[in-house]
Amino acid sequence: MRRRLSFTFISFVLLLLTTASRADVITDWNRIALPLVSSYSLAAPAYRDMAMMHLAMYQCINAVEPRHEPYKTKLMASPGTSRDVAAAVAAASVLSKLHPDIAAKVDAELKQYVAKIGERAEAVSAGVAFGEKAAAEIWQMRAEDGSAATDTYRPKTTPGQYVPTAPVVSSTWSGVTPFTLKSASQFRPGPPLDLTSEEWAENYNEIRQIGGKNSKTRSALQTETGRFWLYTGPGTFFPLAQQLSEAKGLDVHENARLFALLAMATSDAMVAVFDAKYRYEFWRPVTAIRNGDEDNNPKTQRESDWEPLGATPMHPEYPCAHCIVAGTAGNMMKAFFGSGTLPEFKLSTPTAPGVTHSWTRLDDYIAEPSNARVWAGIHYRFSTVVGTDMGRKIAEHAVANYLRPPK
Repeated sequence: MRRRLSFTFISFVLLLLTTASRADVITDWNRIALPLVSSYSLAAPAYRDMAMMHLAMYQCINAVEPRHEPYKTKLMASPGTSRDVAAAVAAASVLSKLHPDIAAKVDAELKQYVAKIGERAEAVSAGVAFGEKAAAEIWQMRAEDGSAATDTYRPKTTPGQYVPTAPVVSSTWSGVTPFTLKSASQFRPGPPLDLTSEEWAENYNEIRQIGGKNSKTRSALQTETGRFWLYTGPGTFFPLAQQLSEAKGLDVHENARLFALLAMATSDAMVAVFDAKYRYEFWRPVTAIRNGDEDNNPKTQRESDWEPLGATPMHPEYPCAHCIVAGTAGNMMKAFFGSGTLPEFKLSTPTAPGVTHSWTRLDDYIAEPSNARVWAGIHYRFSTVVGTDMGRKIAEHAVANYLRPPK
């Protein structure tokens, strides 16, 4: 479900993404696009938006100066085509097609951007034409990808029995055509824990004790971290990729490949996680804990008034979506930047005003949302482990099979 966010939020994201220097057309348009896309959705559609935009830009950069494999089809650019103009036009065209109501704003951004490039009129003209062609190709490629499917989720009930009537989120997203996966179920995990098992009792009791709204065992830092990661969406990892790209000095070709793979893989992570979520439809902690006397496990104690620290998302629990995104994004960045100590990269989120978290290792970034979802009372520990591992597999598959250097 898409929603418009406040101007204050958009301003916050713009401030978050601002850096001291202009990098290149890829990171520049990532900064322009992210607050615009986030104003419509922080859920699965936002990931698809970013993937379409970055893929169109990649096709332009790689066609003008080929260095890697194209995505599915090879486009041919005429000699003298402006690489940067083509990529900027492709980005703007995709954004305007996705969200026609911001077309005027995007067009104004594009005009200013192209004017700053300062290339010859012939190169600009060729770049405009080629950018529009690349955008049209991606648009056509994704026109019937299932993202517009109507929600037909059937609530579980018996005749006459009331069930909560809030709409569920992304029940149809498993039917969206992936960008890099063979199918939505390619990395589908096995089922959740058996409710009669010792492992279930351990997971249940951990989150009941530490994830509750009024937990006495959660530390101040854990509470801060739980709230910090109540923020979701592409804004939780694209700023980190930008910082590391600038610190490592990636050129425009490397950035085109990094951001396209990052966007496609995280978009596919959304498809994969909702495939598993609606396949298993496992109960959320707030449901389980208020019904702890009905799971046939003597080691789970019912708590009738238990509430989580964070609001429970309106979709099934297993696996953890935040974790699959961090696992995908973090492992994709590891493929480009390595798994060792890196220059400091940091993030702020609107759900924890005034707080900044920083890391020097991508593994530490990957782990933090998993801990946060337990501390916020939203996901069981086993679900975070499974989600993170799914993300790793998705990232590794994308890198191994798409946008590769020529053999």
